[in-house]
Amino acid sequence: MVDLLLKAAFAVPMTGADDVIEDAAVTVRDGRIEFVGRACDLPDTSAASTVDLGHHILMPGLVNAHGHAAMTLLRGLADDADLQSWLREHIWPIEGQFVDASFVRTGTQLAMAEMLRTGTTLFSDMYFFPEETADAAIAAGMRCQIAFPVADFAGRWAASASECLSRGLDLFDRYRDEALVQVAFGPHAVYTVDDAHLKKILTYANELDAPIHIHIQENAAEIDECLKARGERPIATLKRLGLLGPNLQTVHATILNDQDIQDLAEAGASVVHCPHSNLKLGSGIARINDLKAAGVNVAIGTDGAASNNALDMFAETRQANLLSRSGAEGGSSMSAFDTLHMATLGGARALGLEEFTGSLEAGKWADIIAVDTAVPGMTPMFDPISQLVHSTAGRFVTDVWIAGRRCLRAGQLTTLHPGKLREEALHWQALIKGADSH
Repeated sequence: MVDLLLKAAFAVPMTGADDVIEDAAVTVRDGRIEFVGRACDLPDTSAASTVDLGHHILMPGLVNAHGHAAMTLLRGLADDADLQSWLREHIWPIEGQFVDASFVRTGTQLAMAEMLRTGTTLFSDMYFFPEETADAAIAAGMRCQIAFPVADFAGRWAASASECLSRGLDLFDRYRDEALVQVAFGPHAVYTVDDAHLKKILTYANELDAPIHIHIQENAAEIDECLKARGERPIATLKRLGLLGPNLQTVHATILNDQDIQDLAEAGASVVHCPHSNLKLGSGIARINDLKAAGVNVAIGTDGAASNNALDMFAETRQANLLSRSGAEGGSSMSAFDTLHMATLGGARALGLEEFTGSLEAGKWADIIAVDTAVPGMTPMFDPISQLVHSTAGRFVTDVWIAGRRCLRAGQLTTLHPGKLREEALHWQALIKGADSH
Protein backbone atom coordinates (compact mmCIF):
# COMPACT_ATOMS: atom_id res chain seq x y z
CA MET A 1 0.00 0.00 0.00
CA VAL A 2 1.21 3.50 -0.86
CA ASP A 3 0.41 6.55 1.22
CA LEU A 4 -0.96 8.69 -1.59
CA LEU A 5 -2.19 8.24 -5.16
CA LEU A 6 -2.68 11.32 -7.34
CA LYS A 7 -4.49 11.24 -10.66
CA ALA A 8 -4.74 14.08 -13.17
CA ALA A 9 -5.25 14.83 -16.84
CA PHE A 10 -1.55 15.60 -17.30
CA ALA A 11 1.80 15.40 -15.55
CA VAL A 12 4.76 17.54 -16.55
CA PRO A 13 7.67 15.85 -14.74
CA MET A 14 10.35 18.27 -16.11
CA THR A 15 12.59 15.37 -17.15
CA GLY A 16 12.58 16.47 -20.80
CA ALA A 17 10.94 18.93 -23.18
CA ASP A 18 8.74 16.22 -24.69
CA ASP A 19 7.89 14.48 -21.44
CA VAL A 20 4.21 15.27 -20.97
CA ILE A 21 2.16 12.42 -19.54
CA GLU A 22 -1.56 12.23 -20.30
CA ASP A 23 -3.99 10.48 -17.97
CA ALA A 24 -1.29 10.65 -15.33
CA ALA A 25 -0.77 9.00 -11.97
CA VAL A 26 1.77 9.66 -9.22
CA THR A 27 2.19 7.55 -6.09
CA VAL A 28 3.91 8.59 -2.86
CA ARG A 29 5.35 6.46 -0.05
CA ASP A 30 7.10 7.85 3.05
CA GLY A 31 7.24 11.35 1.58
CA ARG A 32 8.92 10.28 -1.65
CA ILE A 33 7.66 9.66 -5.17
CA GLU A 34 7.39 5.99 -6.03
CA PHE A 35 5.72 6.02 -9.47
CA VAL A 36 5.16 8.62 -12.20
CA GLY A 37 3.46 7.62 -15.43
CA ARG A 38 0.21 6.87 -17.19
CA ALA A 39 -2.55 5.62 -14.95
CA CYS A 40 -2.98 2.56 -17.15
CA ASP A 41 0.64 1.57 -16.39
CA LEU A 42 0.26 1.94 -12.64
CA PRO A 43 1.24 -1.28 -10.86
CA ASP A 44 -1.57 -3.03 -9.04
CA THR A 45 -1.59 -1.25 -5.69
CA SER A 46 -3.83 0.27 -3.08
CA ALA A 47 -3.49 3.71 -1.49
CA ALA A 48 -4.28 5.06 1.94
CA SER A 49 -5.47 8.25 0.20
CA THR A 50 -6.46 8.85 -3.41
CA VAL A 51 -6.95 12.32 -4.92
CA ASP A 52 -8.43 12.51 -8.41
CA LEU A 53 -7.74 15.99 -9.77
CA GLY A 54 -9.58 15.68 -13.06
CA HIS A 55 -8.47 18.39 -15.50
CA HIS A 56 -5.35 19.39 -13.57
CA ILE A 57 -1.66 19.33 -14.44
CA LEU A 58 0.66 17.75 -11.89
CA MET A 59 4.19 19.15 -11.85
CA PRO A 60 7.10 19.64 -9.45
CA GLY A 61 6.77 22.51 -7.02
CA LEU A 62 8.42 25.74 -8.07
CA VAL A 63 11.78 26.76 -6.59
CA ASN A 64 12.10 30.41 -5.57
CA ALA A 65 15.89 30.60 -5.57
CA HIS A 66 16.28 34.05 -3.99
CA GLY A 67 14.26 36.21 -1.65
CA HIS A 68 13.96 38.00 1.64
CA ALA A 69 10.74 36.50 2.96
CA ALA A 70 10.20 38.78 5.94
CA MET A 71 10.29 41.82 3.66
CA THR A 72 6.68 41.08 2.72
CA LEU A 73 5.97 43.47 5.61
CA LEU A 74 7.68 46.20 3.55
CA ARG A 75 5.69 45.48 0.38
CA GLY A 76 5.10 48.73 -1.55
CA LEU A 77 7.34 50.86 0.66
CA ALA A 78 9.09 53.59 -1.36
CA ASP A 79 7.95 52.32 -4.74
CA ASP A 80 9.39 54.22 -7.73
CA ALA A 81 12.78 54.83 -6.07
CA ASP A 82 16.04 53.64 -7.63
CA LEU A 83 18.01 50.91 -5.87
CA GLN A 84 20.47 53.06 -3.92
CA SER A 85 17.95 55.61 -2.59
CA TRP A 86 15.41 52.83 -1.96
CA LEU A 87 17.92 51.02 0.23
CA ARG A 88 19.69 53.89 1.95
CA GLU A 89 16.82 56.32 2.52
CA HIS A 90 13.93 53.95 3.19
CA ILE A 91 14.59 50.22 3.59
CA TRP A 92 17.71 50.25 5.77
CA PRO A 93 16.39 52.92 8.19
CA ILE A 94 13.08 51.09 8.63
CA GLU A 95 14.85 47.76 9.08
CA GLY A 96 17.14 49.33 11.64
CA GLN A 97 14.16 50.52 13.64
CA PHE A 98 11.73 47.60 13.40
CA VAL A 99 13.27 44.30 12.39
CA ASP A 100 13.38 41.79 15.22
CA ALA A 101 12.51 38.12 15.69
CA SER A 102 8.77 38.83 15.78
CA PHE A 103 8.94 40.90 12.57
CA VAL A 104 10.79 38.11 10.76
CA ARG A 105 8.46 35.41 12.00
CA THR A 106 5.30 37.23 10.87
CA GLY A 107 6.82 38.39 7.57
CA THR A 108 8.07 34.91 6.74
CA GLN A 109 4.71 33.31 7.49
CA LEU A 110 2.98 35.87 5.28
CA ALA A 111 5.48 35.17 2.49
CA MET A 112 5.02 31.41 2.77
CA ALA A 113 1.25 31.78 2.60
CA GLU A 114 1.66 33.67 -0.68
CA MET A 115 4.25 31.26 -2.06
CA LEU A 116 2.30 28.12 -1.21
CA ARG A 117 -0.87 29.51 -2.77
CA THR A 118 1.05 30.19 -5.99
CA GLY A 119 2.92 26.89 -6.25
CA THR A 120 6.31 27.38 -4.59
CA THR A 121 7.48 24.47 -2.45
CA LEU A 122 11.14 25.46 -1.88
CA PHE A 123 12.52 28.94 -1.28
CA SER A 124 15.93 30.40 -0.57
CA ASP A 125 16.04 33.19 1.97
CA MET A 126 18.66 35.71 3.02
CA TYR A 127 17.59 37.85 5.96
CA PHE A 128 18.12 38.69 9.60
CA PHE A 129 17.11 36.18 12.31
CA PRO A 130 17.35 33.21 9.90
CA GLU A 131 16.46 30.82 12.71
CA GLU A 132 12.99 32.39 12.80
CA THR A 133 12.62 31.77 9.06
CA ALA A 134 13.74 28.17 9.43
CA ASP A 135 11.44 27.46 12.37
CA ALA A 136 8.49 29.07 10.60
CA ALA A 137 9.16 26.94 7.53
CA ILE A 138 9.35 23.75 9.57
CA ALA A 139 6.05 24.55 11.28
CA ALA A 140 4.40 25.22 7.89
CA GLY A 141 5.91 22.10 6.32
CA MET A 142 7.72 24.16 3.68
CA ARG A 143 11.20 23.51 2.33
CA CYS A 144 13.83 26.30 2.54
CA GLN A 145 17.45 27.27 2.28
CA ILE A 146 18.46 29.85 4.85
CA ALA A 147 21.49 31.82 3.67
CA PHE A 148 22.41 33.57 6.90
CA PRO A 149 23.51 37.15 6.21
CA VAL A 150 27.11 38.26 6.56
CA ALA A 151 28.11 41.94 6.31
CA ASP A 152 30.85 44.14 7.70
CA PHE A 153 28.42 46.65 9.19
CA ALA A 154 26.26 46.17 12.28
CA GLY A 155 22.80 44.80 11.60
CA ARG A 156 19.75 43.75 13.55
CA TRP A 157 20.96 40.15 13.90
CA ALA A 158 24.66 40.67 14.53
CA ALA A 159 27.07 43.53 15.16
CA SER A 160 29.86 42.48 12.77
CA ALA A 161 30.80 40.01 10.06
CA SER A 162 32.63 37.90 12.64
CA GLU A 163 29.53 37.68 14.82
CA CYS A 164 27.44 36.80 11.75
CA LEU A 165 29.75 33.87 11.06
CA SER A 166 29.77 32.75 14.67
CA ARG A 167 25.98 32.78 14.91
CA GLY A 168 25.63 31.28 11.45
CA LEU A 169 27.91 28.35 12.18
CA ASP A 170 25.65 27.44 15.10
CA LEU A 171 22.80 27.05 12.62
CA PHE A 172 24.54 24.13 10.92
CA ASP A 173 24.37 22.18 14.17
CA ARG A 174 20.86 23.34 14.99
CA TYR A 175 19.37 22.15 11.68
CA ARG A 176 21.74 19.29 10.90
CA ASP A 177 18.99 16.66 10.96
CA GLU A 178 16.12 18.79 9.65
CA ALA A 179 15.13 17.58 6.17
CA LEU A 180 13.18 20.75 5.35
CA VAL A 181 16.05 23.16 6.04
CA GLN A 182 19.40 23.66 4.33
CA VAL A 183 21.84 26.21 5.76
CA ALA A 184 24.01 28.31 3.44
CA PHE A 185 26.47 31.17 3.83
CA GLY A 186 24.97 34.49 2.75
CA PRO A 187 27.63 37.18 2.28
CA HIS A 188 25.54 40.19 1.31
CA ALA A 189 27.78 41.40 -1.54
CA VAL A 190 31.41 41.98 -2.43
CA TYR A 191 31.05 45.66 -1.53
CA THR A 192 29.77 44.90 1.98
CA VAL A 193 32.08 42.02 2.99
CA ASP A 194 35.86 42.41 3.03
CA ASP A 195 38.29 39.94 1.50
CA ALA A 196 39.32 38.47 4.85
CA HIS A 197 35.77 37.44 5.71
CA LEU A 198 35.05 36.20 2.18
CA LYS A 199 38.09 33.92 2.55
CA LYS A 200 36.80 32.67 5.89
CA ILE A 201 33.43 31.93 4.32
CA LEU A 202 35.13 29.90 1.59
CA THR A 203 37.09 27.89 4.16
CA TYR A 204 34.00 27.12 6.24
CA ALA A 205 31.88 26.34 3.17
CA ASN A 206 34.46 23.86 1.93
CA GLU A 207 34.69 22.20 5.34
CA LEU A 208 30.91 21.91 5.65
CA ASP A 209 30.20 21.27 1.95
CA ALA A 210 27.75 24.16 2.15
CA PRO A 211 26.43 26.57 -0.52
CA ILE A 212 27.34 30.26 -0.74
CA HIS A 213 24.60 32.71 -1.76
CA ILE A 214 25.60 36.29 -2.72
CA HIS A 215 24.23 39.37 -4.49
CA ILE A 216 26.53 40.13 -7.41
CA GLN A 217 26.78 42.89 -10.04
CA GLU A 218 23.19 44.02 -9.47
CA ASN A 219 23.73 47.42 -11.05
CA ALA A 220 26.42 49.61 -12.60
CA ALA A 221 27.03 51.54 -9.37
CA GLU A 222 28.10 48.34 -7.59
CA ILE A 223 30.68 47.62 -10.28
CA ASP A 224 32.02 51.18 -10.19
CA GLU A 225 32.39 50.98 -6.41
CA CYS A 226 34.25 47.69 -6.63
CA LEU A 227 36.56 48.98 -9.36
CA LYS A 228 37.46 51.98 -7.21
CA ALA A 229 37.99 49.95 -4.04
CA ARG A 230 39.64 46.84 -5.50
CA GLY A 231 40.56 47.64 -9.09
CA GLU A 232 38.45 44.75 -10.37
CA ARG A 233 34.86 43.72 -11.02
CA PRO A 234 33.00 41.80 -8.27
CA ILE A 235 33.05 38.49 -10.15
CA ALA A 236 36.79 38.92 -10.64
CA THR A 237 37.12 39.38 -6.87
CA LEU A 238 35.24 36.13 -6.23
CA LYS A 239 37.45 34.36 -8.77
CA ARG A 240 40.65 35.73 -7.24
CA LEU A 241 39.57 34.62 -3.77
CA GLY A 242 38.53 31.16 -4.97
CA LEU A 243 34.80 31.53 -4.28
CA LEU A 244 33.72 30.88 -7.86
CA GLY A 245 32.65 27.23 -7.88
CA PRO A 246 29.71 24.82 -8.21
CA ASN A 247 28.42 25.66 -4.73
CA LEU A 248 28.16 29.40 -5.50
CA GLN A 249 24.74 30.98 -6.11
CA THR A 250 25.18 34.44 -7.69
CA VAL A 251 22.06 36.58 -7.47
CA HIS A 252 20.97 39.20 -10.03
CA ALA A 253 24.10 39.42 -12.24
CA THR A 254 22.39 42.07 -14.36
CA ILE A 255 25.61 43.75 -15.52
CA LEU A 256 27.81 41.12 -17.13
CA ASN A 257 30.51 41.27 -19.75
CA ASP A 258 31.78 38.32 -21.78
CA GLN A 259 34.61 37.61 -19.34
CA ASP A 260 32.15 37.47 -16.42
CA ILE A 261 30.05 34.91 -18.26
CA GLN A 262 33.09 32.83 -19.17
CA ASP A 263 34.29 32.86 -15.55
CA LEU A 264 30.88 31.77 -14.25
CA ALA A 265 30.64 28.99 -16.83
CA GLU A 266 34.14 27.64 -16.20
CA ALA A 267 33.54 27.62 -12.43
CA GLY A 268 30.18 25.85 -12.66
CA ALA A 269 28.51 28.59 -10.60
CA SER A 270 24.77 29.27 -10.85
CA VAL A 271 23.01 32.57 -11.54
CA VAL A 272 19.67 33.43 -9.93
CA HIS A 273 17.64 35.66 -12.25
CA CYS A 274 15.19 38.09 -10.57
CA PRO A 275 13.53 39.84 -13.53
CA HIS A 276 10.68 41.74 -11.84
CA SER A 277 12.84 43.17 -9.07
CA ASN A 278 15.62 44.16 -11.45
CA LEU A 279 13.19 45.89 -13.80
CA LYS A 280 11.38 47.71 -11.00
CA LEU A 281 14.59 49.06 -9.48
CA GLY A 282 16.05 49.92 -12.87
CA SER A 283 19.05 47.68 -12.24
CA GLY A 284 19.30 46.15 -15.70
CA ILE A 285 18.48 42.94 -17.55
CA ALA A 286 20.61 39.86 -17.05
CA ARG A 287 22.06 38.24 -20.18
CA ILE A 288 20.21 34.99 -19.59
CA ASN A 289 20.36 33.78 -23.20
CA ASP A 290 24.13 34.22 -23.24
CA LEU A 291 24.51 32.58 -19.83
CA LYS A 292 22.49 29.56 -20.95
CA ALA A 293 24.44 29.36 -24.23
CA ALA A 294 27.67 29.30 -22.23
CA GLY A 295 26.38 26.42 -20.11
CA VAL A 296 25.68 28.36 -16.91
CA ASN A 297 22.89 26.95 -14.76
CA VAL A 298 20.23 29.62 -14.29
CA ALA A 299 17.52 29.67 -11.63
CA ILE A 300 14.72 32.15 -10.97
CA GLY A 301 13.95 34.12 -7.81
CA THR A 302 11.36 36.71 -6.92
CA ASP A 303 13.62 38.72 -4.59
CA GLY A 304 11.73 40.26 -1.67
CA ALA A 305 8.17 41.53 -1.91
CA ALA A 306 9.49 45.01 -1.13
CA SER A 307 11.11 45.16 -4.55
CA ASN A 308 8.89 42.92 -6.65
CA ASN A 309 6.06 43.34 -5.20
CA ALA A 310 4.74 39.78 -5.42
CA LEU A 311 6.08 36.28 -4.77
CA ASP A 312 4.32 34.53 -7.68
CA MET A 313 6.89 32.33 -9.40
CA PHE A 314 4.62 31.69 -12.39
CA ALA A 315 4.57 35.44 -13.08
CA GLU A 316 8.35 35.55 -12.61
CA THR A 317 8.84 32.66 -15.03
CA ARG A 318 6.71 34.29 -17.71
CA GLN A 319 8.62 37.56 -17.29
CA ALA A 320 11.94 35.73 -17.70
CA ASN A 321 10.74 34.13 -20.90
CA LEU A 322 9.46 37.39 -22.36
CA LEU A 323 12.69 39.22 -21.54
CA SER A 324 14.61 36.55 -23.42
CA ARG A 325 12.51 37.43 -26.46
CA SER A 326 12.74 41.20 -26.11
CA GLY A 327 15.98 41.67 -28.00
CA ALA A 328 17.42 43.57 -25.04
CA GLU A 329 20.03 40.88 -24.46
CA GLY A 330 20.49 39.58 -27.99
CA GLY A 331 20.78 35.99 -29.14
CA SER A 332 17.99 33.46 -29.52
CA SER A 333 15.14 33.32 -27.04
CA MET A 334 14.47 30.55 -24.57
CA SER A 335 11.78 27.95 -25.11
CA ALA A 336 8.93 27.55 -22.66
CA PHE A 337 10.53 24.35 -21.36
CA ASP A 338 13.90 26.07 -20.84
CA THR A 339 12.25 28.77 -18.74
CA LEU A 340 10.14 26.34 -16.71
CA HIS A 341 13.28 24.31 -16.11
CA MET A 342 14.89 27.40 -14.54
CA ALA A 343 11.95 27.64 -12.12
CA THR A 344 12.07 23.98 -11.12
CA LEU A 345 15.08 21.74 -11.74
CA GLY A 346 17.41 24.68 -12.44
CA GLY A 347 16.52 26.15 -9.07
CA ALA A 348 17.03 22.83 -7.31
CA ARG A 349 20.41 22.46 -9.04
CA ALA A 350 21.48 25.96 -7.98
CA LEU A 351 20.68 25.12 -4.37
CA GLY A 352 22.49 21.78 -4.58
CA LEU A 353 19.24 19.84 -4.16
CA GLU A 354 18.75 18.50 -7.69
CA GLU A 355 19.09 14.93 -6.42
CA PHE A 356 16.09 15.38 -4.16
CA THR A 357 13.59 17.77 -5.76
CA GLY A 358 12.84 19.89 -8.84
CA SER A 359 11.29 17.14 -10.98
CA LEU A 360 8.76 14.33 -10.63
CA GLU A 361 10.94 11.22 -10.52
CA ALA A 362 10.88 8.06 -8.45
CA GLY A 363 12.93 8.47 -5.29
CA LYS A 364 12.67 12.25 -5.09
CA TRP A 365 10.75 14.09 -2.41
CA ALA A 366 7.06 14.34 -3.19
CA ASP A 367 7.09 18.13 -3.72
CA ILE A 368 4.15 18.37 -6.10
CA ILE A 369 1.68 21.02 -7.19
CA ALA A 370 -1.59 20.77 -9.12
CA VAL A 371 -2.61 23.46 -11.64
CA ASP A 372 -6.25 23.71 -12.70
CA THR A 373 -6.79 23.83 -16.47
CA ALA A 374 -10.61 23.93 -16.33
CA VAL A 375 -10.68 27.72 -15.94
CA PRO A 376 -11.17 30.39 -18.61
CA GLY A 377 -7.56 31.56 -18.46
CA MET A 378 -6.32 28.06 -19.30
CA THR A 379 -8.81 27.19 -22.06
CA PRO A 380 -8.15 25.98 -24.72
CA MET A 381 -4.83 24.20 -24.17
CA PHE A 382 -2.71 22.90 -27.04
CA ASP A 383 0.62 22.52 -25.24
CA PRO A 384 0.70 22.03 -21.45
CA ILE A 385 4.29 23.25 -21.03
CA SER A 386 3.70 26.40 -23.07
CA GLN A 387 0.48 26.96 -21.13
CA LEU A 388 2.29 26.73 -17.81
CA VAL A 389 4.69 29.50 -18.86
CA HIS A 390 2.49 31.83 -20.89
CA SER A 391 -1.01 31.41 -19.43
CA THR A 392 -0.76 30.10 -15.88
CA ALA A 393 -1.22 32.45 -12.95
CA GLY A 394 -0.39 31.45 -9.42
CA ARG A 395 -4.08 31.61 -8.52
CA PHE A 396 -4.67 28.55 -10.74
CA VAL A 397 -2.70 26.37 -8.29
CA THR A 398 -5.20 24.43 -6.21
CA ASP A 399 -3.15 21.88 -4.30
CA VAL A 400 0.39 21.56 -2.95
CA TRP A 401 2.19 18.63 -1.37
CA ILE A 402 5.64 18.88 0.23
CA ALA A 403 7.24 15.55 1.14
CA GLY A 404 3.76 14.13 0.63
CA ARG A 405 2.17 16.48 3.17
CA ARG A 406 -0.76 18.49 1.79
CA CYS A 407 -0.06 22.15 2.51
CA LEU A 408 -2.74 23.53 0.14
CA ARG A 409 -6.06 21.76 -0.34
CA ALA A 410 -8.48 23.04 -2.99
CA GLY A 411 -7.00 26.52 -2.66
CA GLN A 412 -7.07 26.57 1.15
CA LEU A 413 -3.91 26.60 3.24
CA THR A 414 -3.71 23.77 5.74
CA THR A 415 -0.64 24.79 7.78
CA LEU A 416 -0.96 28.60 7.92
CA HIS A 417 -3.77 30.95 8.96
CA PRO A 418 -4.22 33.89 6.54
CA GLY A 419 -6.74 35.77 8.69
CA LYS A 420 -4.43 35.88 11.69
CA LEU A 421 -1.47 36.79 9.49
CA ARG A 422 -3.38 39.70 7.96
CA GLU A 423 -4.11 41.13 11.40
CA GLU A 424 -0.44 40.89 12.39
CA ALA A 425 0.72 42.39 9.08
CA LEU A 426 -1.66 45.36 9.45
CA HIS A 427 -0.21 45.98 12.91
CA TRP A 428 3.29 46.24 11.42
CA GLN A 429 1.96 48.38 8.57
CA ALA A 430 0.64 50.97 11.01
CA LEU A 431 3.95 51.14 12.88
CA ILE A 432 6.07 51.38 9.74
CA LYS A 433 3.81 53.89 8.00
CA GLY A 434 4.04 56.22 10.97
CA ALA A 435 7.82 55.98 11.09
CA ASP A 436 8.40 56.35 7.34
CA SER A 437 6.19 59.47 7.19
CA HIS A 438 8.67 61.21 9.50
